[in-house]
Amino acid sequence: MEGTIVNFTGSHKTRYMHNTHMVIEVSGCTSREEAVKLVGKPISWKSTGGKEIKGKVASAHGSKGCVRAIFERGMPGQSLATKVQIG
Repeated sequence: MEGTIVNFTGSHKTRYMHNTHMVIEVSGCTSREEAVKLVGKPISWKSTGGKEIKGKVASAHGSKGCVRAIFERGMPGQSLATKVQIG
């Protein structure tokens, strides 16, 4: 399954750029009920240089099928709007 990194988590005033928590929009997932089924699955992101950062899906985010993922280490800003592999 594939998803797209949409945003960093944070408050409306503060964004933490090298955050390990990211919001992922999953393709084909349109409701919170479908997103809850993905909790606990592994997730990985590959950089353009070939490095891979792994993590896991932590929870559903909102009501439109997005999920919150926690990665092993901080994600770079270049990871926004790029693809990730789930499962």
